[in-house]
Amino acid sequence: MSGDASLPVKILPVILSGGSGTRLWPLSRALYPKQFVPGLGGDSSALLTSTLTRVAALDFAAPIVVCNTVHRFLVRDQATRAGIAIDEVVLEPSTRNTAPAIAVSALIAAERDPKTVLAVLPSDHVIGDTDTFRDAVRRAANIAAEGYIALFGIPPSTPHTGYGYIKKGRRIGANAGDVFEVEGFLEKPDLETAESYLEDGSYLWNSGIFVLQANSFLAELAELEPDVLHAAREALGKASKDLGFLRLDSEAFATAPSISVDYAVMEKTDKAIVLPLATSWSDLGSWASLWDMAPRDASDNFVHGDTLIEDTAGCYIRSEKALVVTIGVKDLVIVETQDALLVADKSRSQDVAITVAKLKASGRKEHEHHVRNYRPWGFFETLSSGLRFQVKLLHVVPGGRLSLQMHHHRSEHWVVVTGTARVTVDGSEMLLRENESVYILATQWHRLENPGKVPLEVVEVQMGTYLGEDDITRRDDIYNRGPDEIR
Repeated sequence: MSGDASLPVKILPVILSGGSGTRLWPLSRALYPKQFVPGLGGDSSALLTSTLTRVAALDFAAPIVVCNTVHRFLVRDQATRAGIAIDEVVLEPSTRNTAPAIAVSALIAAERDPKTVLAVLPSDHVIGDTDTFRDAVRRAANIAAEGYIALFGIPPSTPHTGYGYIKKGRRIGANAGDVFEVEGFLEKPDLETAESYLEDGSYLWNSGIFVLQANSFLAELAELEPDVLHAAREALGKASKDLGFLRLDSEAFATAPSISVDYAVMEKTDKAIVLPLATSWSDLGSWASLWDMAPRDASDNFVHGDTLIEDTAGCYIRSEKALVVTIGVKDLVIVETQDALLVADKSRSQDVAITVAKLKASGRKEHEHHVRNYRPWGFFETLSSGLRFQVKLLHVVPGGRLSLQMHHHRSEHWVVVTGTARVTVDGSEMLLRENESVYILATQWHRLENPGKVPLEVVEVQMGTYLGEDDITRRDDIYNRGPDEIR
């Protein structure tokens, strides 16, 4: 086994961006999960942007990004803003966990060059030292080129109960340095067990970062989980291009077992190896994880936004809009957004996912989206609502164009507050400037677009018997949204 990081191996980054980030609710929502939320990783960037920037700095090939269909324009927007070229954005029509996503990526790579090595990275991790990480990936890539499937393990600094663990086996390869066989994978432990892992010294946190050769991985998958490989091959074979995205076939992809790559391959294969990654790392999987990595004051508080704290210690406090005041509390997570407030014991922050599941089961919308809803043309934000009326702010990016649409149950009054709007109502087109308006009756076909060079902002007043976002009939949508896709 070679540990020479200088050997030339073609490395293709694969960024998995399909997660929903339920444990960081209410900041993370299903339609705007944590990888798109700015400011979680220690700077103003979103986690996906940081991951794309990190990959670009590694000087590898342009990455493949695998994401949920409903997040496709968010991915493209973040890449554009960061100035990062993406090789392919692969759209998962349904959530099937990591094994099918990696299988599709390996098939794409193998079609080009079967010896390509994939560096598979989650989109929402924080990694401290890019140079150390680059060298580790190059070293792992050279080992993976020999047919191994490499996994990075993080030397634990605390008895963390929110991570899975890897037990190191025997050291292998005379020239490979700290490379170990994988003796076993352990689920998230209780505190006593985690403390014993930390004391033992042969356990690592499972980072979920893999380095593997395309053909070697596909051969293992064919033997160990052939249904995943078959579904991935069918979904890719029937895929179609859509506005530059690669849209996997929905029926074929739905037949894939929903299984992680750990269960599908890593726990069964004899080719798994683990390399300790000697840099700071976090998957930001809970509010407690964010508190661990965040800069804190003398009383161990992280404070963000409009806050006033008194006799408060060990807390994570985040305000997005309203003033948050604390008096005489400790070890709490307090997160305020425009439509929700979370107050939790920091030690129970992993349980936020349970609350999100209850919100979803009860039919509430707070699990799905914020007051601000993102669309491929920009976003809209609800300003006020009441019986039979609703007021929104529409923000349309330059060149943005809403679909030609009609509502059965509501009329709309649009007032331009910034920029210039091109408005179509029942075939008649007009230009509206600031402080000009138009009234649209229910059942009239209409469209709003921004022909200018600056953002367009429009106040929209809706009136009617039903104001739900699903009261939309569309025609001529430049974003190719399906009839059941209101996003």
